[in-house]
Amino acid sequence: MRMSKLYIPTLREMPAEAEIASHKLLLRSGMMRKLVSGVYSYLPMGYRVIRKVEQIVREEMDRAGSQELLMSAIQPKEIWEATGRWENFGPEMFRLKDRNDREFCLGPTHEEYFTNLIKDEVKSYKQLPLNLYQIQTKYRDEKRPRFGLMRCREFIMKDAYSFDADEESMKKAYEIMWEAYDKVFTRLKLKYKVVQGDTGAMGGKISHEFMAMSEVGESLVAYCDHCDYAATDEKAEVIYKVRENLSEELELEKVHTPNITTIEALVEFFNVEHSNFAKALVFNVSGKPVVAIIPGDRELNETKFCNYLGVGEHEVEMADENMILDITGANKGFTGPIGLKKGVRLLIDSRITKMKNLVVGGNETDYHLKNVNYGRDFTGEVVDDLLLVREGDICPKCGKSLKMDRGIEVGNIFQLGTKYSDSLGANFLDENGKEKPFIMGCYGIGISRSVAAVVEQYHDEDGIIWPLVVAPYHIIITVVNIKNEEQIDLGESLYKELNSMGLEVVLDDRNERAGVKFKDRDLIGIPIRITIGKKAGESIVEYSIRGKDEKLEIGVDELTSLIKDEFNKAGLKI
Repeated sequence: MRMSKLYIPTLREMPAEAEIASHKLLLRSGMMRKLVSGVYSYLPMGYRVIRKVEQIVREEMDRAGSQELLMSAIQPKEIWEATGRWENFGPEMFRLKDRNDREFCLGPTHEEYFTNLIKDEVKSYKQLPLNLYQIQTKYRDEKRPRFGLMRCREFIMKDAYSFDADEESMKKAYEIMWEAYDKVFTRLKLKYKVVQGDTGAMGGKISHEFMAMSEVGESLVAYCDHCDYAATDEKAEVIYKVRENLSEELELEKVHTPNITTIEALVEFFNVEHSNFAKALVFNVSGKPVVAIIPGDRELNETKFCNYLGVGEHEVEMADENMILDITGANKGFTGPIGLKKGVRLLIDSRITKMKNLVVGGNETDYHLKNVNYGRDFTGEVVDDLLLVREGDICPKCGKSLKMDRGIEVGNIFQLGTKYSDSLGANFLDENGKEKPFIMGCYGIGISRSVAAVVEQYHDEDGIIWPLVVAPYHIIITVVNIKNEEQIDLGESLYKELNSMGLEVVLDDRNERAGVKFKDRDLIGIPIRITIGKKAGESIVEYSIRGKDEKLEIGVDELTSLIKDEFNKAGLKI
């Protein structure tokens, strides 16, 4: 491709709305453009990267025995109603009606659709196992689209679904997909971790997420350097050691605490540690109050809270002052577990039941209670673990300390079981002629999000540094002065020769200053760079690799060998 003909509208100024490197650089380098918040167009260079990521995914999915198809983004309401997700999925679902007033959604995911597809076609165990996938655009009405391709309303995704006759076969399919994902992200040159994830709206009991590590990642990962334990902060089990307290349960005491409503202020007032308090958090869950009690030195894990209640996060919000006053008789900041209005659900983290002589809100404005003990003074629904993990917590697998890091979720795999096959009546006949539901798994890779993750891991202050495997073009030839006949002739000659070798080459033949060409070249990030300057008459060029300081002056007859070496290092063939 000739740069003079290439549609690549680079920007000199930093886009005002862009917050992270991938968002800034994909806009500045002319790889994409925003239509509205959370909706982007992929311009020629950016779409070439998208297609290369898709191809890597296709190759590994095909190699793993999955078969590609393509389904509609429009899905009817009925199949979502059958699984209960039409209402439960929440406001992120784009909903629409046709001219006949029939309701549809723009698919945020495709579990129902795939299950519905095969239920009338696959009738015998002899047709199993089956694994199908597609690469398609998904739609989610994000409350706050941000970070460019990280959190969009429209995004490109590979989703696959496995159908098996029994649990053992499903687990094998899960392992095969895990291995395929390892190969995909390794080929994309991403530094990633595989972590335990929360199954969320997809369902099932087991899931894992593939996290591209990045300081701007929206997900927090807890991991152990001493074993292979790793989990998202939503999923991570918290081992909270309650300090042994051999003292007897003391007599409950009411204490006047005027205007003292925070744990920090209470610690100073009572002159005791944070762990001596029980923190009460009041939520409005679909219009009904729910109170959670956790140790005063910890934070509530809202995902665990929602999972216990069996509700979506969109159904939960912090209670307002009126609701708090109604259920406690007190202002905000004085809520406790004793004397709540009848019928209010009270969830208690299990560690609270082992702690003695706690300080809690008195459910009376300006008062707290001390020496409060579970069982004697209050009871409630005991939940094994409601806490959010934090750095330094005990690893639940080996007992060492956990570390925390940020990651970008680029892939996930789920063991769904029979959630969708049961709901949609998707059954097959086993070898004994008995009807059974399919055991399912589902597997997603964010194609567009993976592009952003690559940029987050491969960039510098000058622009993108594409790994060769996903670069929009392999080589860029920069002719410093196109008015110099020797330079342009050598550039044209190399352009034709390298193209004939099957390489993807850009020839910068623009009538621009050398500085402009070099800045654009750094910004775009094409890996192999050939600069043709004053020594063109001697058939000498400058050879360099984006992101490396070394620049070599070499004869053109040496180029092929160096380029082949670069391809070999990247695991590619010429």
